[in-house]
Amino acid sequence: MCGRYAASRAPKDLVGIFDVAKWDPLETLAPDFNVAPTKQVYAIVQRALKDSDDPAPVRQLRILKWGLVPSWAKSPEGAARMINARAETVHEKPSFRRAFATRRCLIPADGYFEWVTGSDERQLEEKGRRKRPRKQPYFVTPADGSVFAMAGLYEFWRDRTLPDDHPQAWWATCTVVTTEAEQGPLGVAPADGPGSLAEIHPRMPLMLTPDRWADWLDPARTEVEDLRSLLVPPPEGLMRAYPVSTAVSNVRNNGPELLTELEAPEEGTLF
Repeated sequence: MCGRYAASRAPKDLVGIFDVAKWDPLETLAPDFNVAPTKQVYAIVQRALKDSDDPAPVRQLRILKWGLVPSWAKSPEGAARMINARAETVHEKPSFRRAFATRRCLIPADGYFEWVTGSDERQLEEKGRRKRPRKQPYFVTPADGSVFAMAGLYEFWRDRTLPDDHPQAWWATCTVVTTEAEQGPLGVAPADGPGSLAEIHPRMPLMLTPDRWADWLDPARTEVEDLRSLLVPPPEGLMRAYPVSTAVSNVRNNGPELLTELEAPEEGTLF
């Protein structure tokens, strides 16, 4: 899954990396080293410009709220539960299938956090039983330092309790597409710890390499089976993972120190 990630790149950098043609410099987010559900995040979308007579889609940098609210939802209360969409079923789930067909986005990140559970505890977790609370967080990031472009979907939801001209009348929300975690060796693995992403967690965000960005963003691609062919994990060995402080487990903590690599897992945590 993806329940927390880091996003510290400046919008002007993202504009260059993703060949963005339109963005509003007044819409700027501070670097966030502990992005949690329901926060505002950057996303790259490709759609016609608002209030433009030209219907041609334009690549844009937009601010969305993490936690997708389907257009047909009666309220946004379930957004915190819609932070991930499984690649295997995204085309058929009522909450995601419309967005999958026409509203796909890229969500840029430095990398994502995942908490390692020991093998015995993981079996209990997968069965829905109680598990030990203290686990070791790892930061997973491209080994070459490039941007981690997560496949995402976005939606618009209208709050009917507000007038049309109210600034919060429309919600723009998103979700991260996840896939099975890679079982092959990490590009850079910690000396003492997991050797693959699957040893950290059975799921991971679907990272799209630059050669697939245009196809994923293209709103003209709407045929389901064609789109499903894009839900292929990247080549193995592109990622590295390393232990970080358990301070990241508290969403109130936020700073570059959360990405500092530890020499070894913290005492008392699990692997």
